[in-house]
Amino acid sequence: MRIGIDIRNIGKKRTGDEAVFFNLVKNLAVIDNENEYRLLTDIRDSATILKIKKNLAIDDRTNFEIVSLTAFFPLRNKFGWNIWTLPKYLRENPVDIFHTQYVTPFFVPKKTKIITTIHDISFNFFPQFIKIADLLFLKILIPISLRRADKIIAVSKFTRDEIIEYYTIRPEKIDWVYNAARDDFSEKAVLPRQLEEIRKKYELPERFIFYIGTMQPRKNLPCLVEAYGKANQKLPDLKLVLAGSRGAYNFDKEIGKRVHKLSLSENVIFTDYISEDEKLAFFKLAMVFCFPSFYEGFGIPILEAMRAGTPVIASDIAVHREVAGAAALFFAGNSSDDLAEKIYQFCTDENLRATLREKGALQAEKFSWRSSAEKMLDIYAKLGHT
Repeated sequence: MRIGIDIRNIGKKRTGDEAVFFNLVKNLAVIDNENEYRLLTDIRDSATILKIKKNLAIDDRTNFEIVSLTAFFPLRNKFGWNIWTLPKYLRENPVDIFHTQYVTPFFVPKKTKIITTIHDISFNFFPQFIKIADLLFLKILIPISLRRADKIIAVSKFTRDEIIEYYTIRPEKIDWVYNAARDDFSEKAVLPRQLEEIRKKYELPERFIFYIGTMQPRKNLPCLVEAYGKANQKLPDLKLVLAGSRGAYNFDKEIGKRVHKLSLSENVIFTDYISEDEKLAFFKLAMVFCFPSFYEGFGIPILEAMRAGTPVIASDIAVHREVAGAAALFFAGNSSDDLAEKIYQFCTDENLRATLREKGALQAEKFSWRSSAEKMLDIYAKLGHT
C-alpha cells in the first residue's frame, strides 16, 4: 500500500500531538518494510527536513519519504492546506490511505481511504478557553471530517466514548490507539553529570514539584499554584517548576496573576519550553510530578513521569484513571485544599513515594509506541483491503 501521513506538527514544538505522530512514524519504520510511506509536511527548510529524517531514523529507508508540499503548492495555512494544497497533491500523487489529525482534506477521491486521529474534543466542553476563530473552525469542520473519514482513531477509550456520544458516531467506525512515553525514556537513560548540568542551567532547587505541558486554562495550573502556596507554608524549602511556553496563544494569564497575588514569584520557576533531550532530567530531579488538568484526551506526561521513576499526583478525571490505574495519587480537580493535602502527604511520606514509584514503573510498561504502531499498522491493513 501507499500510505500518506500528515507530519506537519513534527519539528514545531507542538508537545502532545507532535509526539504522537513522531513516535508512531518512528516505530512504523521499524516494523514495516513492505508499505510505501509519504510523510507530508509544510516545512520548506531542507536542513530541518534532514533533521526530522534523522530523528525518525529513516535516513536509509527507501520506503519512507518526506515530501515538502509547499515546495510545489504555496498555500501553507490550515485552510489552504486542506482545501487546495493537500487535495491537489493527492490527486496528482494518489495514495491508498491518508492519515491526518482532526480536519480531513477536501475534494480527495473516494478511493483514497481517510483516517483522522482525534486527540481530544475539549473545545466542545470548554469553548470559553478557545479563540473564536479556532472554535468556529473546529465546530464546523470536525463534524464534516468525521463523516468523511473512513476510520477515526481516538487516543484512549475515554476519548473514543466521548466522540461516539457527542457526534453520534457508529462504534465500528472508531477505534483507539494508546499513546505512550518515548521508547528511550527511562530513569537509567540519564547520567548524574547530565542531571547536574540541567540543575545548574535552569537553577533548579533540590526539592520541587514539576509540571510540563501546555499552559492552557483547561490545564488547571492556577489551582496547582494555589495548592502549592498552601503546602509551601508547611514545606518552606519546596519549590514549583512549570515547564511550558508562556508565549503560546492560549496561555492562561491567571497563572501569573495567582503567583503575584500569593507572593510566590521567588518560589515558582517558569522554564518556558524545554527540549525532549532535557525533559527526562527534569522528571528525574523532581520530587513529584503533578498533572492537574480539568480535561485530557490521554496524558503522556503521566507515563513519562512513571518511566522516569517520579511519583505522580493527578486530577481525578476518567482518562487519568485509565492511564495511571492505581499508580498515582488522585485529587479532586476543583479543590486546591485537596491538592495541597496530597502534596504535603507526598513530600513527607517516603514510603508512599516508593510504593507509587514501583507501581508507576509497572503501569508504564503497559503502554508502548511499538504496540501502538503495530495496532495502527493492522488498522491500515484492514482498511486497505476494504
